[in-house]
Amino acid sequence: MNRTFNVARMQLVNKQTFVWVPALVLGGALVINLAVYAILRSSGVPDDTPMYGGGAQAPLWYFAVIGAQALTFTFPFSQAMSVSRREFFAGTLLVALVTSAAMAIVFVLGGLIEDATGGWGMNGYFFRLDWLWAAGPLVAGLFYLGLSMLFFLVGFAGATVYKRFGTAVLTIVSLGIVALGVVAMWLIGSLDAWEVVFTRIADAGPTGLTAGVIALSALLAAVSFPVLRRATP
Repeated sequence: MNRTFNVARMQLVNKQTFVWVPALVLGGALVINLAVYAILRSSGVPDDTPMYGGGAQAPLWYFAVIGAQALTFTFPFSQAMSVSRREFFAGTLLVALVTSAAMAIVFVLGGLIEDATGGWGMNGYFFRLDWLWAAGPLVAGLFYLGLSMLFFLVGFAGATVYKRFGTAVLTIVSLGIVALGVVAMWLIGSLDAWEVVFTRIADAGPTGLTAGVIALSALLAAVSFPVLRRATP
């Protein structure tokens, strides 16, 4: 366990990757969104019309970059320090979990502030999405935690495939996933089942969607470790 914590501390030696850059991305996206809201209000958008921005996605997408960097930057060094791959995997996911939890807390606090201030006094919302907060702040926090971990593991899994098999296989796998997505959309469209799909998603609600995100994150973690065991530093 001590060696696992040592891996976590090693990942945090460069705090830009896990702390400062995500904070800058989040803060920058928030400032830009608030500026856009102010411009829209001054341009005549009615005050009773709520505004929602997509900028909150920016720090979540960046977690995929963090996942890739957490492997490619630190894995070779960890192997030179005689850290086992299991310890590296556990320590890295521990840091990702803590960072994701911190991001989730920020999103929940931001949503509470937006609720208390009426959307920053402009009826404009960055953190708080009505459909997600309908199940309460706890579910919203778990959703953001799971989503952050999911993006992290996407980047981490991609980097493990790259380290194990190289660029060609990573490209083939990526194209294969995209192709499967296209085939799935074609099948749904051919069966005229889009209404059924959207109804199932709506019926699942925020709680079901959160459970699905967490389950997918666990699946990616389970797939990543066997590949990491044979990856070349």
